[in-house]
Amino acid sequence: MVALIVGILLIFFTVFASLPPELIGFGLGWGSDILLFLRGCMPILAAFIGLVSIFIGIADLKDKQEAKKEEAAAKASGTKGE
Repeated sequence: MVALIVGILLIFFTVFASLPPELIGFGLGWGSDILLFLRGCMPILAAFIGLVSIFIGIADLKDKQEAKKEEAAAKASGTKGE
């Protein structure tokens, strides 16, 4: 419940900080700074997501190889038992 309240308060603060005070009469007018920050962090965020995707892909390939080995071992042991 506390997390929900904190989340709602942070969303309201974000909207308040983004609003231009000249247009509405209240707000911090940080909209252009927020956009500048987002434009600056997009390449870094894209690189980070790309690295994570590569690591997940490699782990998936290794898991598939291991599953094939286990399946082959199970078939081999199943055939020997008969």
